[in-house]
Amino acid sequence: MLDDAAAAQTRHSRAHVPGAMPGAGWLILVVLATGIAVWSMRYGLPVVPQPNLSNFVTRRPALTIHALSASVALLVGPWQFLPGLRARRIGLHRALGRTYAVAILVAWLSSIPIGLHAETGMVASAGFLVLGAAWIAATGVAVERALRHDIAAHRRWMVRSYALTAAAITLRIYLGMAIALGIPMTLSYPAIAWLCWIPNLLAAEWWVRRAAPAS
Repeated sequence: MLDDAAAAQTRHSRAHVPGAMPGAGWLILVVLATGIAVWSMRYGLPVVPQPNLSNFVTRRPALTIHALSASVALLVGPWQFLPGLRARRIGLHRALGRTYAVAILVAWLSSIPIGLHAETGMVASAGFLVLGAAWIAATGVAVERALRHDIAAHRRWMVRSYALTAAAITLRIYLGMAIALGIPMTLSYPAIAWLCWIPNLLAAEWWVRRAAPAS
């Protein structure tokens, strides 16, 4: 009886999970994530091309650790959304998941001193610090759900987690747009510190709710 109940619970938990990302969307995500991650890894070089952040001068160890660990999470994340990888290589899926979670933990811890001294002041600092809190919380819940074998909830929280990880992508898109439009950094950066992740999280929430059972 217990085995039957456990099997029924597992079937129910897997019945309502976010759908697989369309191939074109996934490919675009991989290209953007890889490009941003590789470029961000320059902070680990002995001589850094375009070290254009004040935090690089005053808090280089924290910035370097954050850039490298966040880049690992950015690179690993998209592959966790491939149903074929989960189905055929569950061991690899779990190893990548552990790597992702550890990378998020390190990236979050190293982001705190950087966030406290963000470019342009307190509004930007608040945006990045709240992002960090949401990031580690979503990832922590995803890990906890996986340990409880609640696979459906685990996948939903991982979607939320990676949407926040992808703030690294949207941040740079918005910065490029602001520069192209001639908006001063003092005006654009405080807004981008919030805009780089709130729409991402809203989109992720819409995505995971598509698969929710009808009430």
